[in-house]
Amino acid sequence: MNMLTLIGVEFKKIKRSKILLILFLAMLVVWFPALLNADMNFGMENGITPEHNFFIQGLMALVWFIYPASMVVVTLLINQNEKTNQALTKMLSLPIDSKRMSLAKFFVLLVLAAIQLLFTIGIYYVAAYLMTAMTDYNFVLGLLLVFKEIGLIYLISLPMLAFYWFLSVVVQTPIFAIGIGLATIVPSVLMINSEYWYIYPFCYPYYMVVSEYGNLAPGFGTFNISLFPWIPIACVMMVGFLVLASVCFGQKERK
Repeated sequence: MNMLTLIGVEFKKIKRSKILLILFLAMLVVWFPALLNADMNFGMENGITPEHNFFIQGLMALVWFIYPASMVVVTLLINQNEKTNQALTKMLSLPIDSKRMSLAKFFVLLVLAAIQLLFTIGIYYVAAYLMTAMTDYNFVLGLLLVFKEIGLIYLISLPMLAFYWFLSVVVQTPIFAIGIGLATIVPSVLMINSEYWYIYPFCYPYYMVVSEYGNLAPGFGTFNISLFPWIPIACVMMVGFLVLASVCFGQKERK
C-alpha cells in the first residue's frame, strides 16, 4: 500500500468524527469573548494601534493555549481510532509498513492543524467586522498580514506537532498523554524570557507572536529572533520525534 493510499485511508477513519467541530468551537473561544471588551483595545499605553492589538492579543490566546491544547486532543483522537476493536492489530496483520502508517497519521494531523488555523482566519474576520460595527473604528487588517502571521505560526509549530504525535504513540494511557501534553504548554510563558527558548518547541509560536507584538508596540519591548541556532535545532527535534514515533508505532500490538 503506497503512501497516498494510506493517507486516504486515514482521512476516511476520521470522516465521521467530531474533530473538525472541536477545532471550530475552539476558534470561537479565541475571538468572540474579545467582543465583550472592545474598549480595552483603545488607548493602549505601549503605542499599539487598536486593530493590531485586537489581532495580536487574539493570536496570543491562540498560540499559548488553545492551539497546542487542541492539537494534544486531536493527536489522541487520531490514535484512539485504532484502539477500537483492535483495529491497529488488524491493520498490522496486513502487508503494511507501520512506519508509513505513522507518517500518514502525522500528515493527517498536519492537515487538521492547517484547517484549524484557516478557521482562525475566517472567524477573526467575522469578529473584526463585528468589532468595527460596534465601535465605528476599522478593526479589519489586510489579508496579506493575517495570512503571513498565521502561516508562520503553522510552520514553526511543526516540531511541537511532531512531539505531540510521538507522545500519543509512546504513552498508551490517554489521560496520561493528555496530561503530559497540556503540561508542556504552561512553561511557554517562562521559556520565551530565556535566552535558550529555542530548545523548547512548545514556545515557538508564542515567542513569534510576542516578538511581533514588540514590533507593533514601541513601548512593549523587543524579542529578537535569531535563525541560528533556532532553525537547525528545530529541524533536528522534528525529525527526531518523527523517527522515534515511527519506530515505536504499533510495537505493543506487534508483541
